[in-house]
Formats: sequence, structure tokens, C-alpha cells
Amino acid sequence: MGETLSSMGLGTRLRHVLELLDGDVAKFLVDLGLTDYRPRYSPVVRALVAHGALPIRDLARETGVTHSAASQTVAQMNRAGLVTLASGADARQRIVSLTDKARDLVPILNAEWAATSEAAAQLDAELPFSLGEMITAIVDALERKSFRERIGETEQAKSLLREVRASGRQGP
Repeated sequence: MGETLSSMGLGTRLRHVLELLDGDVAKFLVDLGLTDYRPRYSPVVRALVAHGALPIRDLARETGVTHSAASQTVAQMNRAGLVTLASGADARQRIVSLTDKARDLVPILNAEWAATSEAAAQLDAELPFSLGEMITAIVDALERKSFRERIGETEQAKSLLREVRASGRQGP
């Protein structure tokens, strides 16, 4: 018998919510004729519109993702003809710029962003609390104390770590 969503782990439920949200944004983008455009590109486009060309490291910081995630997204966008990459002052540094193709999409992307923001506000109105405010509160709490620290402070984790150390086990 399958698990109900409420009995699944926190990470599984969060991924499911993200899949539902991003999946429907992607479908709306297809409705707009943007068949090769992914929702994860929008924060990159918005950051580059706001700040101009940026190194991937700065783009990661601006979009709130890891350097690796930003690099993967930029590579996909480069293959789609939405960004170009140039060498920076440091040979390892790559500078990301929007192409004319991406700049031509900005008006429709801004309108889609506004529609998505309006839909998010409608969703928030149905919830017992604001999803956006809750996500901000979660991030703030995890920046104050990581989830790893929180796990390590539990009695179950302390017991498990004592057991592993006593047995000399290091994993599989």
C-alpha cells in the first residue's frame, strides 16, 4: 500500500510541491509558445536584466542557488541560445550575458512573472498562512541553525552516533 503525502518525509513533500508549482508554470510557458523555456531560467534572466553581465558565482548568489546549480542552468540556457559565456579576468571565471533572443523574451517573461505572482497570491489566500512568508521563515531559521545541527541535537541522532562509533562502523 502506498504512503499518503502526509506520511512522507519532509524533503519528499517539498519536492512534490515544487514539482506541482514548476510543472504548471512550465505548462503555462508552453501555452505562451515558449516550448524550450524552463521556469528555472527566469531568475537568471531577471538577475541579468537587473545587473547586466555577471560571473556565474555572482549569478548564483543573486538567484539564491549553489554555484553548481547556477552553472548547470547557465549551460542549459547557453544551449538554448539565451545566454552567452565569456572568459573573465580569472581564466576559471565565466561571465554570463543575455542574448538578443533572451532580451526579446523579457516583456512576455515579465507578464508571465506578474501572472504567476498573482496566482501565488491567490494560492496564499486559500492557505492558513502565506506560503511565501513561510518559506522565508524556514530559510531564516535554517540559516540561523542548519538542519544538520538540528538533527545532531536529537536524542535519536546522539544514540545512533554513539552506536556507530562504538561499533567502529563507517558506513557501507
